[in-house]
Amino acid sequence: MTDADMTSDRLSTDPAAVAPESDLMSKFDGLIAERQALIDTGVTDPFAIVMEQVKSPTEAVIKGKDTILLGTYNYMGMTFDPDVIQAGKDALDQFGSGTNGSRMLNGTFRDHIEVEDALRDFYGTTGAIVFSTGYMANLGMISTLAGKGEYVILDADSHASIYDGCKQGYAEIVRFRHNSVEDLDKRLGRLPKEAGKLVVLEGVYSMLGDIAPLKEMVAAAKKHKAMVLSDEAHSMGFYGPNGRGVYEAQGCEGDVDFIVGTFSKSVGTVGGFCVSNHPKFEAIRLACRPYIFTASLPPSVVATAAMSIRKLKHAHNKRAHLWENAKKLHGGLVKLGFRLGTENPDSAIIAVILNDQEQAVAMWQALLDSGLYVNMARPPATPAGTFLLRCSLCAEHTTEQIDRVLGMFEAAGRITNAIS
Repeated sequence: MTDADMTSDRLSTDPAAVAPESDLMSKFDGLIAERQALIDTGVTDPFAIVMEQVKSPTEAVIKGKDTILLGTYNYMGMTFDPDVIQAGKDALDQFGSGTNGSRMLNGTFRDHIEVEDALRDFYGTTGAIVFSTGYMANLGMISTLAGKGEYVILDADSHASIYDGCKQGYAEIVRFRHNSVEDLDKRLGRLPKEAGKLVVLEGVYSMLGDIAPLKEMVAAAKKHKAMVLSDEAHSMGFYGPNGRGVYEAQGCEGDVDFIVGTFSKSVGTVGGFCVSNHPKFEAIRLACRPYIFTASLPPSVVATAAMSIRKLKHAHNKRAHLWENAKKLHGGLVKLGFRLGTENPDSAIIAVILNDQEQAVAMWQALLDSGLYVNMARPPATPAGTFLLRCSLCAEHTTEQIDRVLGMFEAAGRITNAIS
């Protein structure tokens, strides 16, 4: 072949414009336009907040202004605990900044073993496996546990990581109505008796802050010989006598087969895990793709997690104060006339329901301008047609801070006509 022949086959340095129908990004045009329309109203982008400085578990500097944090999931305030920080510094000095490998190869360091030991001790289980995130814990456990010809039965309002775990696996998926024991029982009864079944539940649902009737749901699952996995991400640390979660508080520890959780909430760092008493649990390490084919957490991260978990076991006063904060904020918002996601202060999450996106954005902006950060949530993260501001309380919030928060909500609510 001559040089001239080869030249004709080369790609142009100035290729033709991609036709709209073949542009893989064109599917996002509606989303881009919606976001731009929101920003064009003059509000701060609620999904691109930058914290310029974090002063404590409850205070940060945002856009140059001191701001109370009420949207961080830092339920137990462990991010600034001196012992936790020191453990991370020590591990960083001893083991460096990263592992450069998976847990199956060179990615297991001393503190990975320490944090799994801390989890076994905290939960009173024989097995514990740490993942790189809570998302990957659900992704890995669900896709590995239930295979072809088996079933995953999940609440319709389940977290995205649970749905994605279902998608990654080969099991048949069955959904039941949110928190409906009756619907769960009915759907389980329709499945083949001999097939393997995994019922996936959540202790606390992250959008509205409502809790599951786990005791009744677990009983329904066991009636149909199904195994149970409970995601306690939003209840670990403060729910139950030992802070293990809703399943402990409702007295069904002996009947839940797998507990999934995260380090990014009450533990105050990043990572995910699953604990279990099943005698074959360690086999998960040999079969779970999201565990095998990803780099392990940095030693400084697992060291902080291990220290935090050991301290959480004895954090009874913190737990009590967090519940006091939840009751005070929930009661104060109800008294002001706000519509909330739960009738009672069921968890550390309190959702304020607004009429539409315009009101939710205006309310969120008014609160930020006054020095309060909360989360704004909208579909598809929330149930269809629901726009809300999500408040996440911390054990380190003072009574004076909660009083200030209620004052800010009252002022913003009146400006936006959310309350009269």
